[in-house]
Amino acid sequence: METSDTSDLPQPADPSTDKDDANIASIARQAIVDEKRDVFGYELFDRSVSHNAHTAASDAALLFNALSYAGAEALVGKKTVFINCTHESLSGGHLELIHPDRVVLEVPALPADASPESIEACLPTFNALRQRGFRLAFDQNLLRRNYASWLPMASFVKLDMQAFGLEHAEKLVKFAQTYTRAQIVAEKVETAEQFDHMLGLGIKLFQGYWFAQPQVVQARTIRPTHATIIQLINLVRQQASTEEIEELLKKDPTLSFNLLRFINSSGFGLSCEVTSFRHAVMILGLKKLFRWAALLLTTSRAGGTPPAVGQTAVVRGRLMELLSAELLPPEESDHAFVVGVFSLLDVMLGQPIVKALESVALPQSVVDALVHNKGVFAPFLDLTRACESGDEAAFAQAANALHLSNHQVNWAHLQALSWADSLISEGA
Repeated sequence: METSDTSDLPQPADPSTDKDDANIASIARQAIVDEKRDVFGYELFDRSVSHNAHTAASDAALLFNALSYAGAEALVGKKTVFINCTHESLSGGHLELIHPDRVVLEVPALPADASPESIEACLPTFNALRQRGFRLAFDQNLLRRNYASWLPMASFVKLDMQAFGLEHAEKLVKFAQTYTRAQIVAEKVETAEQFDHMLGLGIKLFQGYWFAQPQVVQARTIRPTHATIIQLINLVRQQASTEEIEELLKKDPTLSFNLLRFINSSGFGLSCEVTSFRHAVMILGLKKLFRWAALLLTTSRAGGTPPAVGQTAVVRGRLMELLSAELLPPEESDHAFVVGVFSLLDVMLGQPIVKALESVALPQSVVDALVHNKGVFAPFLDLTRACESGDEAAFAQAANALHLSNHQVNWAHLQALSWADSLISEGA
């Protein structure tokens, strides 16, 4: 629900122009104002990627960078934040890291040829987000007959002033007021006439060039190494004590810096500033700490290692966790996750797997799978690699060895890809 023309706005720099571009977060904000032109909130746009490259991955990147790197207080203050989402990113794990009270998720319409079943299938995700406290915003497509079931989900309806003439405004406003409880936002307002007309119809929220063009904020990121993040993930998976995690944070200034900046960001929703590592770990909890560390893993670089390696590792971990859950006890599924994530440790650290594993304490069953390709987890790792290879014969052999159907494996693979996509930060 971005403004209609971005040609006159600052564009992302060519990645080839600066070797440090990977460490730059570029975020634009545009004010949403009330009838007195006081700022109600800000819509954020990722200017690190092109306008047409909006994906679930870039959604996660935008929110993560806004909270962790760009100085959220300076960026949005205490105002409400509007974030454009893809339908894939709405179920992303990155949303578990933020306080929902001040975040509005902007939901796009489905493709024009979407079936009634596809439209209905979105409702459980919407309901789950609303139950967690998120508010949802929709564009005027919500007012079409085929989206009737979505109407109760809307906290905001954004009416695009460039998409219809003023003569149709009253009809759209009355429909939205009658069939939803949503606040209406007139967006892409570019003239005084449009503002006055919508104000006369009772609209109280506005966005557009007539009030403010998007402002670009850039910040340089400081990211820990893969090795340190993997140590943190290892500690969390072992349910280590607060003292052990605190000790690691004390050893790595970049890790502790990023954690404190994240937890003190406005999006996390704390009323007081956290200054101690111990306090940060206790507030965040192991589950959210793991999510945060996984995000860091996918966005950090080790030498020339591309971020895609970190993404693949996370996909492997989640896939092995899901597959093993069908056949093994819960604690073994946790170990399966570690096998998957650490299966590319040699690539990420640039050293043989045996050497790489010296830095972490792992169960013998995990080491057996990673080093010797044997033991209870070896067949799951084989199947995970077969899913990546496209080798149908190897896939069939590996799936049959575990007595898993194609449907079971494919479902788990899709779930793992979706989960990892919600964590990865594209272009980071």
